[in-house]
This record gives sequence, C-alpha cells and structure tokens, in this order.
Amino acid sequence: MTSSKSVMVGAIQIGGGALPVVQSMTNTQTSDVKSTLEQIDRLAQAGCEIVRCAVPSTSALDGFSAVVESSSLPVVADIHFDYKLAIEAAQRGAAKLRINPGNIGSIERVDAVIDAAGEAGIPIRIGVNSGSLSDDILSLDLPLSQKLAISALQFVEHFEDRGFTDIVLSTKGSNVSNTIDAYRLLAQGTDYPLHIGITEAGTAFSGTIKSAVGLGTLLEEGIGDTLRVSLTADPVEEIKVAFEILSALGIRRNRAEVISCPTCGRTQVDLIDLANQVNARIDEIPPELTIAVMGCVVNGPGEAREADYGIACGKGSGVLFAHGEKLRKVDEENLVDELFVEINKR
Repeated sequence: MTSSKSVMVGAIQIGGGALPVVQSMTNTQTSDVKSTLEQIDRLAQAGCEIVRCAVPSTSALDGFSAVVESSSLPVVADIHFDYKLAIEAAQRGAAKLRINPGNIGSIERVDAVIDAAGEAGIPIRIGVNSGSLSDDILSLDLPLSQKLAISALQFVEHFEDRGFTDIVLSTKGSNVSNTIDAYRLLAQGTDYPLHIGITEAGTAFSGTIKSAVGLGTLLEEGIGDTLRVSLTADPVEEIKVAFEILSALGIRRNRAEVISCPTCGRTQVDLIDLANQVNARIDEIPPELTIAVMGCVVNGPGEAREADYGIACGKGSGVLFAHGEKLRKVDEENLVDELFVEINKR
C-alpha cells in the first residue's frame, strides 16, 4: 500500500500502514434503533469494521445517539445539507463525520462542522462528487476526474488552514474510469488516507463487477486505505464482495477460498451443486485454507493438489486430496460431508 497518514475511527486505524478497512452503511431508519443495531450486528459478523448511519433530520438524532451507545462497531454519521446535524452528531458520540462540503452551504457552516469535530476529537471524511462542484471548478476545461481531485484538495487546504488534519478523502463516482483517474490524482497529491468505492454501482451482479474492476485496479496500485462496496442489496453483501476483492488480490481475507472449475461436457457429477455446498460451509473452517472443487481429470488432480484440500471428480464420485496427497475415493452424494471430515481432522 502507498504510505498515508493514520486516522483513528474509534479503535480502528485507517491508513498509516494498516490493511484496508472494510465498511458499509445501514439501510434501516436510524430512528429505528432496534433494527439498526440488528443490522450492525449482522454486518459485524460478516467482517465489517466501520459502519455509517444516515442522519437526515433532527428526528434521527436520538436514534443515532442510542445506536452509537450500543453499537459493536464505530459509527460514522452521514450528513448532507444541514451543518447543524453534523455538529449534533459529533456531540452525540459519532466516531467520524462524513460530509460533502460542497452541499453543506457557506464556508462558515463548513467551519462550524470542522470546529465541532475538532472539539470532539473525531475525523471528517471529505467526500466530493460531480453534483456539488463549485461553478469555478465546473467551468474549468478539464476532465471530470481532475475537477473532482481539485475540489477535494482545495477543501483539504481549507481544513488545514483551520488547523484540522484528521481527514479522510473520497471522490467516489458511478463511472469506473473517472473514479479510478480521480483517486490516482488524489494519491499523487496528498498523503491523507483515501476511502475508495464506486458509488451507485448498481444491483448485486452489476455492482459487484463495477466494484471489482474499480476497487481492484486501485488496490493493486496500492491506492485505498478503506473501502465500501456500494450495492443495491443487503449491506451484508457489500462486506462479502469487499473481502472477495481483497482476497483475490492477496491483501487480506476473512474466509476460506474455494476454487472450482467451470463445467463442461466432460463433467460427470453435479459440480455446480457440489461447489455451492462447499461454499456454503466454508465459514466452518479457518480462513487461510484453500479448497478445490474440480469437475474432471483434465484439471482436477493438478488443481486439487495446489489447494490445502480438494475434490477431483469422476463419474458419480470423486477423489479427496489433502496437501497434495490422494486420500480416498468417495461417492458423489457423500463428497462434501467427507471433505469436511478430512478438513476437521487437521
């Protein structure tokens, strides 16, 4: 990872050499404390490390306070338009504020939020997007990515002028290429930690692909200290996708990896079902393990030998492997159970 400053969100370190932190946002009404806390607990169980809650009105503030008090994760207040809500959230225990200075209003209102965060000893994420760029920046004859980066860095300069440096930056957009370019510019122009994501990425399928391309590219280049995968789906799915991206890049993983071959005309077992059964049970085993589920003898034995444990299938049956060693042949209907028997012998 590129070198960045360290920012603490509760007890969670962002930047400063820490591994990328995975976060998400609740989609419950923050005023519904019970539902919000239940969702936070599910997110935490999936591996989420920081959670963000919307504070859209004063009616949400009491709920926000109660959520902060009982949450198992540091809670970030997501504020738009009303600077007074940001000030109140800071006073009510937010672990961080997320604001877009471009839609907060006058610079005096932004300054009031900066002062409140400073008094509370919490960081601010400066998030900019194309919808809130100033007229001066919009009029520049430059690509959108450059405009976004310029806007973010101008806000950073203003925050620094007020003596506030507890900053995280983001320039998330729905266009993958623009977002990548904007973050590259930020990484060149500042050493504040970067929150990366493709915003409004879409539903679970298309959003996962966009996020994998955009975030995977940035992370491979060492850009990104914390990430949120934005999906029109259950927020828990965002955490699963985030860790799949991080795992695919060899950065970090929170569950065992399953490698399985595509089906073809040589396959003589129900490989799709076998792979899904294995994938459904991998939370039972240590995250550092790699499990292979292979459909035939062409790739099966070789790939299975590269995994910690594996199945190489034939007609209606399969051979179990462990650490490169052939163990025994098992009928198809018992393959998954017997695979986990061997894993649990370790």
